[in-house]
Amino acid sequence: MLSAGKLTRMKRLATAEGIIAAAAMDQRGSLKKMLASVGDGPVTAEMMAEFKTAVTRILSPYASAILLDPELGLEAARTRAPGCGLLLSYEKSGYDNTRPGRLPELLERVSVKRIAEDWQADAVKFLMHYSPFEDPAINDVKQALVERIGAECETYQIPFFLELVGYDPQLADEKGPDYARRKPEVVARSVEEFSKPHYRADVLKVEIPVNLRYVEGAASQSGPAVYTRAEALDHFRRAAAASRLPFIYLSAGVDNRQFVESLEMAAEAGSDFSGVLCGRATWKDGVPVYRQHGLPALEEWLANEGVRNIQAVNAAIRAAKPWWAKLGLPSPPAA
Repeated sequence: MLSAGKLTRMKRLATAEGIIAAAAMDQRGSLKKMLASVGDGPVTAEMMAEFKTAVTRILSPYASAILLDPELGLEAARTRAPGCGLLLSYEKSGYDNTRPGRLPELLERVSVKRIAEDWQADAVKFLMHYSPFEDPAINDVKQALVERIGAECETYQIPFFLELVGYDPQLADEKGPDYARRKPEVVARSVEEFSKPHYRADVLKVEIPVNLRYVEGAASQSGPAVYTRAEALDHFRRAAAASRLPFIYLSAGVDNRQFVESLEMAAEAGSDFSGVLCGRATWKDGVPVYRQHGLPALEEWLANEGVRNIQAVNAAIRAAKPWWAKLGLPSPPAA
């Protein structure tokens, strides 16, 4: 059962119905690469902070919460809409991790205490690359770190959102068909591991357990069929059943159309997910607009295309279940 402090903060992150409809704008290394790829000249910290602030100010009215980073996102956090909860990331830029074993690193000069008390966030988010096929010694290091963060979050009464990004140490191409075959097991076994109570995670942020590019007959199919639709639906069900905690889906950099289709498939499968924490699928097409035409053009794009994107995601999570349902509760517990 959640402590009173965690419960109060969880309610700030979700809709009144218990659905987590959160936006993500904590990208750092990946955002810098995206900005660099579509324009000339250096990408400065000021540019990245400006981009984050525009996204937050314009899209947060349509989100129950927004995820930012303490490095470049604190000013953006102050521009979020009233009633929009705040998550702050605890890891160094995570998606582009190239360290041996993809071992995670915590941000320097950041602690759960600072996230909870100094910056008044409602949750701590920690991204970690994890694979059940990794060397057990490497996974032991990762598991110990999660235990440590979980204990910190318990001490400061702040929800712990654990984001799991899968891989296979023997497969270099995580977008190819070989990894697509492996992905359902990576997702399900990772979710099962970190649902264990000694990690003290409160919400798991998980990947879609299949790659829609390889689902036979999917609108997003663009490669050979690795799974039939029936098999893909079974993979959604298996991963959902593996979680004993509320879980939400991440967009993992796919476009809005593919992510929405993924959420529709999750609903069809009966997955008891509790919402999303969606970043690039909502705003990434605004990157070249900003780089090539400046802030006013980005703001116009966000107010039109960005809002349409986030509303499409919100429509696709109508089948989501309240976060408290996964805990076996018929309604939100009283604070």
